Amino acid sequence: MTASARWKRRPHGSTWGDFGPDDQLGRLNLLTPEKVKQGVAEAREGVVFCLSLPLDLPGSNLLNPRRYPPVLRPTLRNGRVNMNYIAACDDPNATDVVNDDVAIIHLQYSSQWDSLAHVGSMFDADGDGKPEPVFYNGYRGGEAIVGPSDVKDAGGINTVEARSTSHAYALGVENMAAKCIQGRGVMIDLAAHYGRERKVVGYDDLMKVMEADKVVVEKGDMVCLHTGFGGMLMEKKGQPTEHDLHHTCAVLNGRDYKLLDWITQSGLVSLIADNYAVEAHPSLPGEGCCANLPLHEHCLFKLGVNLGELWLLTPLAEWLRAHGRNRFLLTAPPLRLPGAVGSPANPIATV
Repeated sequence: MTASARWKRRPHGSTWGDFGPDDQLGRLNLLTPEKVKQGVAEAREGVVFCLSLPLDLPGSNLLNPRRYPPVLRPTLRNGRVNMNYIAACDDPNATDVVNDDVAIIHLQYSSQWDSLAHVGSMFDADGDGKPEPVFYNGYRGGEAIVGPSDVKDAGGINTVEARSTSHAYALGVENMAAKCIQGRGVMIDLAAHYGRERKVVGYDDLMKVMEADKVVVEKGDMVCLHTGFGGMLMEKKGQPTEHDLHHTCAVLNGRDYKLLDWITQSGLVSLIADNYAVEAHPSLPGEGCCANLPLHEHCLFKLGVNLGELWLLTPLAEWLRAHGRNRFLLTAPPLRLPGAVGSPANPIATV
């Protein structure tokens, strides 16, 4: 552990300082050249899978009322709509026809990465008895990660002036992008054992599935949990019901301390699922003052483990099971968008 000027005490079981006082990558530091080579070695057939949902799924805002589907609009060109724009309007000798568009997008609406700036905790990092908003490795809310105080400077989708009002000066998603995120993926196929029933999966359940399927997770691996939720969203074609979204498919039990300890001890660098939040949300009841998203707190805030959510894992999981495999090359950088706390993901698996 390396001491830091940002904190005098760190959360129990955290990796703060383990990768240096100013580290912003967390467990991604374990994604070494050797792990990349291990991932490349899994690309035997040259078959590739897109692990992203179409970014207009799940559809509507029933899954999260604060997040909306993307909006596409054309840009303006010389005061005209820049869609099927006939360049001869400006130059009689030009034969070009041009399209150019703008996306207004909630970065965590569909297939996504959570950066380490996504979820922090109220924690007494100074040791003065007063909890403050803190993120991984002691980076502070209001200092390293800032936002506006006026609600008029928040929200989106054609309701606000087009200017930036928030910024993660530390732990932003651009750090993940620069790291590139390529290595060995390991599939744990919960759907093959539980179908699409709503199953809250704890440590014992997870170990039974891994033992049955001979799944081994090693230090530096990126772990994917197939629950069938992403496949269900594809079938619903943007029109899932409230029951589909909130009462189907497996979720991890973020209150299971044995499960959280396994995440710590396994050395995994990323935890990825095809469901909404990886863990059950709302979570099972906790004791006293505690996090609403305990697995997010453990992974993002304490360990520096990035979370991937709402990926499309069903075609890959089915192929791997049919071929008696559970490992693959995973290439999954987010958008290199400085200051963002999350990003759409367009991951690729190669088997």
